[in-house]
Amino acid sequence: MTATTQEFAPAKINLTLHVTGQRSDGYHLLDSLVVFADVGDGLSAQLGGPSLSVKGPFAQGVPTGPENSILKAAALLEVDGQFHLTKNLPHPAGIGGGSADAAAAVRALCHLTGQPLPAPQALLPLGADMPVCLSSRPQRMTSIGEDVAPVEALHPMWVVLVNPGVPTPTGPIFNALPTKNNPPMGPVPRFASLHDQLAWLRERRNDLEPPARTFCPEIAKVLAAITATDAGLARMSGSGATCFGLFTSEAAANKAAAQLSRSNWWTRAAKVL
Repeated sequence: MTATTQEFAPAKINLTLHVTGQRSDGYHLLDSLVVFADVGDGLSAQLGGPSLSVKGPFAQGVPTGPENSILKAAALLEVDGQFHLTKNLPHPAGIGGGSADAAAAVRALCHLTGQPLPAPQALLPLGADMPVCLSSRPQRMTSIGEDVAPVEALHPMWVVLVNPGVPTPTGPIFNALPTKNNPPMGPVPRFASLHDQLAWLRERRNDLEPPARTFCPEIAKVLAAITATDAGLARMSGSGATCFGLFTSEAAANKAAAQLSRSNWWTRAAKVL
């Protein structure tokens, strides 16, 4: 019997996203604190193929040919795989769905073949979020995404993810930044309490949020609705349109999710991993 393995592809959350410069080749320099949530896509894999099937609430519109990030990841590893993806996350949404799926494929194929995981930087040709998605643990992501460093001892948090179902154009949003040379995030301290952690996060930014609001006014409505709950922070993730609120307890997150879901937005409460 052919061995099959299962992988979880969690939602990526950019708690901060500072754009600190732009290289001569056009790539933007980033400084971002990234965490993951315990909601995401599911992937099963076995050797063979290559092939990809997709099911789930957001299966529609996901390509199943060689242009898919999962099959691109397999091609990069030079291993053929048969993949079955359960697409639970909206796309594109600023929560790393495609990159998380591809990173899950890399983990699955390495498990099936016994080869070690590649260096995160080796996955950069598949996308800027690939290195940070490989381990799916809290990390600081810098440069154009290839430099990742673990962040330890974050206090437990709960999150509510909200997506209004409106696409945001990543390229134009970056191009609309009034300045590309913004201050970096600064050192990530060892927080004495969750209160201190949230206070520090509130003083940081997502530099893509203001231009994203221009392209997608619905983002402002989502953020206002999250702010009206007991969220300790409301912010957009990545280039949007998914926004998030951070909460100090599971009960508070569930209460806020119930309130926010009345607007017919995609809404999920989760624990930050």
